[in-house]
Amino acid sequence: MSEKICIFAGTTEGRKLAETLKDSAELTVCVATEYGEVMLEGIEGITVRTGRLDEQEMEQLFREGGFSRIIDATHPYADIVTQNIASAAEKAGVPVIRILRGGEKHIESAVYVSSADEAAQYLAGHDGNILLTTGAKELACYSGLDMSRVWARVLPSASSLDACLQAGVPTAHIIAAQGPFSREMNAAQLRMIGADYMVTKASGRNGGFDEKIEAAEETGAIPVIIGQPPQVRGMTLDEAVTELGRELVLPRRKVYVVGIGPGSHDLLTAGARAALEECDAVIGATSVAEMTGTRKPVFREFLPAGIRRVLDENPSLRSCTVVMRGDTGFFSGAKRLAEQLSGYDVTVIPGISSVSLLAARLSASWDDAALISMHGRDQNIAVLAGRNRKMFVLCGGDNTPDAVCRRLSCYGFGELEAAVGEKLSYPEEKITRGKVSELAELQFDPLSVLYIENPDASQRVRTGIPDSEFTRSDVPMTKSEVRAVSISKLQLDSESVVWDVGSGSGSVSVECALAAYNGNVWAVEKEEDAAELTEKNAVLFGADNIEVIRGTAPEALKQLPAPTHVFIGGSGGGLEQIIAECLDKNPGVRIVVNTVTMETQTEVLECVRKFGFDIFEAVSVNISRSRKVGRYNMMNAQNPVFVFTMQKGRKDD
Repeated sequence: MSEKICIFAGTTEGRKLAETLKDSAELTVCVATEYGEVMLEGIEGITVRTGRLDEQEMEQLFREGGFSRIIDATHPYADIVTQNIASAAEKAGVPVIRILRGGEKHIESAVYVSSADEAAQYLAGHDGNILLTTGAKELACYSGLDMSRVWARVLPSASSLDACLQAGVPTAHIIAAQGPFSREMNAAQLRMIGADYMVTKASGRNGGFDEKIEAAEETGAIPVIIGQPPQVRGMTLDEAVTELGRELVLPRRKVYVVGIGPGSHDLLTAGARAALEECDAVIGATSVAEMTGTRKPVFREFLPAGIRRVLDENPSLRSCTVVMRGDTGFFSGAKRLAEQLSGYDVTVIPGISSVSLLAARLSASWDDAALISMHGRDQNIAVLAGRNRKMFVLCGGDNTPDAVCRRLSCYGFGELEAAVGEKLSYPEEKITRGKVSELAELQFDPLSVLYIENPDASQRVRTGIPDSEFTRSDVPMTKSEVRAVSISKLQLDSESVVWDVGSGSGSVSVECALAAYNGNVWAVEKEEDAAELTEKNAVLFGADNIEVIRGTAPEALKQLPAPTHVFIGGSGGGLEQIIAECLDKNPGVRIVVNTVTMETQTEVLECVRKFGFDIFEAVSVNISRSRKVGRYNMMNAQNPVFVFTMQKGRKDD
């Protein structure tokens, strides 16, 4: 390493700089006291020099050390030391970076004073309870106040307690505690004493200043801020790291992406605890970060772009832990976050999922279960219930367990056995078992897990469902054999978005919905009796991914999402306009048209010529069905049906 850097430490910033630069430069770190030396313990590869230096000793050190850079990371109140460092460095011809503590900002509601004496003078003329958070050294300045309205927060040491007693602070008004203090802890103490004023120094973010100000704003206490003395020109820690990074090869910053489990601190894994202990700061949604019980600085951000912004704007944080509820690999934001973290050294640490916890509570396996999330998303839950013998459903938002059970009951699954796990891992944890229809009548916490068993579930592909299984009327139905051919030509997959134009009885819609169980079917029908019949058959077959649209095509199609597949069983003379609307929504849509009249066949051929499909196929389906005539079986011919398939932008194999 060619670079030699001397750091004057004694603050958190000094230690962070030493940790950041230890592998990129040869470091000498100067501290004034043995306590400062203790602060640097555990940092390997650095030279620590303990003891106070005057200006001449500093100049000699700078000349003999061959340093290319001096970094002044001493306390903001050590103005004499800062002046000596600057003067000695100038004489030795070595550039200096002065680290300013960031985070100071003008607070509109605050009172700014220059010293503890001035703070005491201000408070003497204003009634109300006071919380002193500036430590024990200057308590004597406040001894002239009515001490019955003064509370002092000091370190839990004998000398601090003695200073409180000498200043006249009542023993019941002494808060002996070791920081750092979160916003919540500060706010709780301010509320506890009914504080009207809070005295603090402008100590910067690492001194807990922001958390104090946020707590004062929350509780209505007026901050009395002992202002930072004028400083020489310098830069914040983050600015310094950014500048040094242009000259030195700094190690890649570490980011842990941690799943914290269902929420209880007891279920944090050892890996999660280690990441939280090692990191400089925690990033996550407020509620999730609070679950960890961390005392590290917390950045309240959960969106991937926001997390990346926090990391980029705080280069001095060499190790951060992003916390997420549950397991990082199970319906987690970790998947999208990975795309945002290029350039960082990322380690993903899984957590215990609420599904595995509920399965354990129920003594049930989950390796053979469908795992479904309805937290902030919709699912074809009835179709999935019909396909899976076991389901674990993550609930949330409007999709509460009772709402999901009501939906399942409407589609004929009310007799299934189910269980709901609420507030899993917390003292209020509750497991409720019963039939789906029974659970539908109760109320549950939205963030719960629902478990459903369906011993009669079947995943077999149903093609050409017998006509007799459908609810029938005088409404025309695409017969099972023709339906089987037509749907095979559509070439659906599990996530297809289908338009069934002229749904009639809904037989095609039902088969499409069962095939596209993770997709959706939009059944468009202008006749009210046919639309009602489609809805009845959707319920009969548990196809909750069918949405019936009452209206005439193509007008009724304009409101629909883009289809991947379209079946046209009835066009009402508007075939060209319907196909044009389909292609406008998705130029690569696959279209199947059934016709029984020569006039419609002619329309199809004209559309093929006009739109220039790359795939075009015509199939004539001639079906004969047997019937009993006396002791003989005779075949009855059905009307022939032409099945046309067309698509642009690809070729069939």
